[in-house]
Amino acid sequence: MMLLCPLLVLALAPGIQSQSQLQESGPGVVKPGETLSLTCTITGGSVTSSYWWNWIRQASGKGLEWIGPWTGSTNYNPALQNRITISVDSSSTKYYLRLSSLIATDTAMYYCVGSSTVTQSRAGAAQNGEVDS
Repeated sequence: MMLLCPLLVLALAPGIQSQSQLQESGPGVVKPGETLSLTCTITGGSVTSSYWWNWIRQASGKGLEWIGPWTGSTNYNPALQNRITISVDSSSTKYYLRLSSLIATDTAMYYCVGSSTVTQSRAGAAQNGEVDS
C-alpha cells in the first residue's frame, strides 16, 4: 500500500504581509512505515517574524486537522506527538515537518500555513483524521 501525500503551494492566511509567499516541497508518495519529510520555504518573510507558522493536513472528505506549529516547543497534536518533529533552518526562511512510522490514516493533503492570529482549539485539533480505505 502507498500513502499519497500530495503537495501544493499555499498562499498565506489573512493577516500575513502580501509580499510573503509559502512554497511547500517534498515527496508526493511515501509508503507505510516510512518517514514523510516536507519543507516549507518562506519568500519575503521569515519564521522568526511575529506570525504563527503551522502545519495542517486534510484527509479526503474530512475537515482540516492541525498538526503543529513551529514555536521552538513541542506543542503538537497529541495524536501525532510521538511521531512528529517540526524544525526550522538557520536562515529562518524554511521550516520542516517530519512524520515518522506512517500509517494509513496519515494519507492526506499536507499544508504549511502562516497567520498573524491563531484560533485553533487544542481539543478540536487533537481529532485524528480518518481515511476511507
